[in-house]
Amino acid sequence: MDKLDLADVTKYVEENIGIFHQKRIQSLDTLKLVRILKRKNPYLFRAKYVLTSEEIVRGIVDAHISSNEETIFGDWLEGLAIFINGKVYGGWKSMAEGIDLEFDKDCVRYAVAIKSGPNWGNASQIRKMKEDFKRAEKIIRTSNSKLHIIKVNGCCYGKDKNPDKGDYFKLCGQEFWSLISGEDTLYIDIIEPLGHKAREKNEEFLEAYAKLINKFTLEFTQNYCLADGSIDWQKIVKLNSAK
Repeated sequence: MDKLDLADVTKYVEENIGIFHQKRIQSLDTLKLVRILKRKNPYLFRAKYVLTSEEIVRGIVDAHISSNEETIFGDWLEGLAIFINGKVYGGWKSMAEGIDLEFDKDCVRYAVAIKSGPNWGNASQIRKMKEDFKRAEKIIRTSNSKLHIIKVNGCCYGKDKNPDKGDYFKLCGQEFWSLISGEDTLYIDIIEPLGHKAREKNEEFLEAYAKLINKFTLEFTQNYCLADGSIDWQKIVKLNSAK
């Protein structure tokens, strides 16, 4: 085990955080209005008494962005966690399906599935993770049948009051970052570097966002509004739900 140098973490974040912001903007560039209209619940917008094109457009775009950013940043944090663990314990990106990180600590092999937050999956997704753990354990044991293996669902933020799930551990927030780094305060220490050029990068994103809202509002008005300017709900429902 090597002592973690926070300067290495800061340098990694500053050199790589731009990737997150680039992917945020790229996710807007690939959006198509008709595609996201087909995925959203038209009855909900009607029930909420939405009256303007911009309200609908902002609603569906913001919902997409919120979900997409969680995924993009979760993937980015996974890379940060693997980098930090590599510095301290020599850990590596696992080749086993569904497992993100493997490392050895105190004569124990840890197999870690990294998620963004604690409420990441439904029952079937959790069941698949358990199956991934079982397959990974078999693969790891082919090289050393006596190796003690601990399976961990690591969550980058949040808490779980009952971490022992029987066949695996769920470690969230401070407990997760402490496990992979040996540093109890790392979960706090990394918050400052993450703000590197955040304002500058977010301004670029907001410019792209504003252009998209304007573009989609015009497209929505032209294609999904009646001659008097009211929303053509029947056309939207047919687009979304007709055979």
